[in-house]
Amino acid sequence: MEEKLSETQQRISKLEALKQMGVSPFPNDFAVKHTAKEIIARCGGLEKEVLEAKNETAKLAGRIMAFRDFGRASFLHIQDRTGKIQVYIRKDLIGEDAYRIFRNFDVGDIIGVEGRIFRTKTNELTIEAKEIKLLTKSILPLPEKWHGLTDVETRYRQRYLDLIVNPEVRDVFIKRTRIIQLIRGFLNKRDFIEVETPMMQPIPGGAAARPFITHHNALDIDLFLRIAPELYLKRLVIGGFERVYEINRNFRNEGISTQHNPEFTMLEFYLAYATFEDLMTLTEEMISSIAREICGVLKVDYQGQSVSVTEK
Repeated sequence: MEEKLSETQQRISKLEALKQMGVSPFPNDFAVKHTAKEIIARCGGLEKEVLEAKNETAKLAGRIMAFRDFGRASFLHIQDRTGKIQVYIRKDLIGEDAYRIFRNFDVGDIIGVEGRIFRTKTNELTIEAKEIKLLTKSILPLPEKWHGLTDVETRYRQRYLDLIVNPEVRDVFIKRTRIIQLIRGFLNKRDFIEVETPMMQPIPGGAAARPFITHHNALDIDLFLRIAPELYLKRLVIGGFERVYEINRNFRNEGISTQHNPEFTMLEFYLAYATFEDLMTLTEEMISSIAREICGVLKVDYQGQSVSVTEK
């Protein structure tokens, strides 16, 4: 604990030193033009000599994830929303004043970098910085590099740290967003209409679950947070919406665990003039098409088991 406090205090001292040098530790004047993924896609296949002849440049921002100092030169790894890339900092390239400012940077800081793209002696794609700018000074240190963030309690309570240091978690978030986009696309192509139904209901219905209770001040009545959208979606079917769906937030006041949250997202859809077999077929088509898009296969390994998302 003392080491953590000491490191935090060192960072606060660096923050004050930056202010003394007239540097804003939290500016908003750096225009990002590229991402790590774009740079790798554009230059990753180029040989060292070809890359030098083309004189490719980049301007991006990211969080410092690793820092190797060699006195008058340093190597950084910065991470943006798309991935990581190496940055080479040299005193004679960025100038004496800029390098003095740079000496107050730490792992966890967010920086902006502009410079030439080249390959090092070990053939790693790298940005040779001609300009480097502090965008956000990190006061608290990141979790220790080699052991990472493994404590379940910390990971779920401080999800932002989990996203920074565990790339596989970031990948789950990205895949989830993509899955929801694909669900919408699948249903929209089949003439379904997406709707929103009330989250606060006078009578909780559509499932057997304990609701959360809230109070509507203007009407002076108690209301229940939605446990399911079923009853309102069925009313829309009665009203003539023959194909309707909602990707909705539900609330069930029944405990919590790492696999079970009382607030969760659910898809619910209704199709008129169809049997339950029709809905089963449609559901299988939707899940298998999404699996093909996300995973590229219809069988996936999960917790040591091979799971097929289609019965074929």
